[in-house]
Amino acid sequence: MKATQNPPTTGTVTPADLLRMAALYLRRHGWHQGTYYNTDPDTLTPPACAVGAIGMACAGHRVEYFYGLDPDTQVTFRQIVGLLTVYLDATAPVFFIDEDGYLLDEHTSPYSWNDDPTRTAEQVVTALEAAATEWDRLHTAGGENR
Repeated sequence: MKATQNPPTTGTVTPADLLRMAALYLRRHGWHQGTYYNTDPDTLTPPACAVGAIGMACAGHRVEYFYGLDPDTQVTFRQIVGLLTVYLDATAPVFFIDEDGYLLDEHTSPYSWNDDPTRTAEQVVTALEAAATEWDRLHTAGGENR
């Protein structure tokens, strides 16, 4: 297919596909911490955090405030961030001790998880890809009917 041709519009893009697209985006354009995207407004494809990369995969462009997306894209974006959160809860759970000494289980925020100073780009890409594999495992026949 030539670059000037339109891509095929048939087929279904699964949540796993979007997670893999986000991982690929980070591999190609770089990873970022602290905000959705590197702050250079002139860059169409800036380095992104995990959630910013999911936004790029869902919307196809840089979006600073995801509540400004059209309703269908916003639902998809929130679904994919939720899938990453569920994956992180299962693989990197966050526990806190309250003031009474009780162990509390909290949802793992993909935002703070991404921004952990010890986090690496490879860990973020790996988590996105692993979450995609887990979605395939749970929603397809052996992860092969994509």
